[in-house]
Amino acid sequence: MPPITFTNDDFHGVDHQQDDPMVITIELENYAVEKVFIDQGSSVDILCWTTYQKLQLPPTAMVPYDEPMYGFSGEKVSTRGYIDLHTIFREGAQTKTIPIRFLVIDAPTSYNVLLGQPSLNTLGVIVSTPYLAIKFLSPFDYILTLYGDQRLAQELLYGELMPSTTTPANQQH
Repeated sequence: MPPITFTNDDFHGVDHQQDDPMVITIELENYAVEKVFIDQGSSVDILCWTTYQKLQLPPTAMVPYDEPMYGFSGEKVSTRGYIDLHTIFREGAQTKTIPIRFLVIDAPTSYNVLLGQPSLNTLGVIVSTPYLAIKFLSPFDYILTLYGDQRLAQELLYGELMPSTTTPANQQH
């Protein structure tokens, strides 16, 4: 495996002094799905019911599963079932597709999808939260990089884009 490293060139956000969540875009069922949260602490991959419906998947495509899930603060979250979907991760023309078993939940959330340890491990992702980037090998052993959408992450967290604390490159001394 070639070394996977991160440099300052890997940061594509608006604010270097950030603790924003990693939010990316993936492809499911020929749709680009935004607001995908990279959750390294989750033991399950989650697809929200509203997103399932927008993908125009028939309810029969899902295997029923009605065991509740419990959130971070102990709240009970309703589940609808699970579904296996081929998921595409794209950097330009390069892609990597992996099968992901999504647990479909029916709960209000800011995100459409949460990618947890199962998919991140299958993909072989290396995450850099300071650079808001993930890297992994393509099927042809190229290193692919997906960048977090910091503007979208801030909008989801705060309802608006937070002011930048960085100086534009053309104003640096």
